[in-house]
Amino acid sequence: MQKNCWPTSVWQTTEPTALGMNPDKLTELEPKIKADYSNINGIVMVRHGCIAYERYYNGCGPDDPHHVASVTKSVISALIGIAIDAGYIMNEDQKVLDFFPEYVTECSSSLRQEITLRHLLTMTAPYAFEDWHEPLDKMCMQPDWVRYTLDMLGREGSIGDFKYSTAGAHLLSAIITRSTGRSAREFANEHLFKPIGMREIMDYEMKSYGFDDLFGQYVKGWVHDPNGISTGGWGLTLTPRDMARFGLLYLNRGNWEGRQIISESWIENSIAMNSYTYGNLWWLREEEGVFSYSAVGDGGNVICCIPSLNLVIAIASEFTLNARDRWTLIKECIIPAVHES
Repeated sequence: MQKNCWPTSVWQTTEPTALGMNPDKLTELEPKIKADYSNINGIVMVRHGCIAYERYYNGCGPDDPHHVASVTKSVISALIGIAIDAGYIMNEDQKVLDFFPEYVTECSSSLRQEITLRHLLTMTAPYAFEDWHEPLDKMCMQPDWVRYTLDMLGREGSIGDFKYSTAGAHLLSAIITRSTGRSAREFANEHLFKPIGMREIMDYEMKSYGFDDLFGQYVKGWVHDPNGISTGGWGLTLTPRDMARFGLLYLNRGNWEGRQIISESWIENSIAMNSYTYGNLWWLREEEGVFSYSAVGDGGNVICCIPSLNLVIAIASEFTLNARDRWTLIKECIIPAVHES
């Protein structure tokens, strides 16, 4: 079987059969996507480091960036790992309040003082909202998103219980800035995106903070809050190929052309299966003997990595409410097309 090729500049495209994939089975994808997943704008499949399948829809092409929503969280996880590797952050057990001394007051609860980066990464920090009912709109109306989130942190609940929080991921972005002196966007461009051939994310001025500016049609580059902190839980735009590059980096345990971009231990810890099926800002799945880990964003944006098949599937989508779960498409139409090797 062909060995990995490295798409730092040019990405090699190879016939599916040469990569152990059944082209007849892959032909079932086209009508399925058009009928049931019409908001998919691009799909890229990479096996053994080469592009085996690539299609675009709705007038989109390989160079068109998409707002990938919560896929951003998995990129933030990678940046935290890189910052730890470089010594900017001690480790993931460092206390969150260590990075925000000006927010520490006598009123800071003992619970809040015990919350670590690990709790933010694994969504096991307590917040003052009901599970899956995070008031994200309220945060976006604040002049200081970090202060707002720290005020919510540790007010109710218990450390160790799973509670999904986009605001918590934004705290991690703020921690990257506090520890490195650079925004997550700047840090990613230098230490993650450029080394693996992803496009540079430019700085776009936020003219306002309405829905379309933060989540909709005006999203460009990487959204930031009123204080210049790159959004940690959403707001990043990526092309489908760059989504696939990021997945390939993880599939190769952080190594890219002989250079260790992210430590192998960080990636192993990030995707280690647990009872919550959620790692360090990655969703985990074990089904019918197939283990996968995925960066998942609203509307059907997905980077799915399947190590046993040496396969990365990147799907970029136009945001729509109640989009169909991409795993069904992957399970029914893509995995059966792969010969294990």
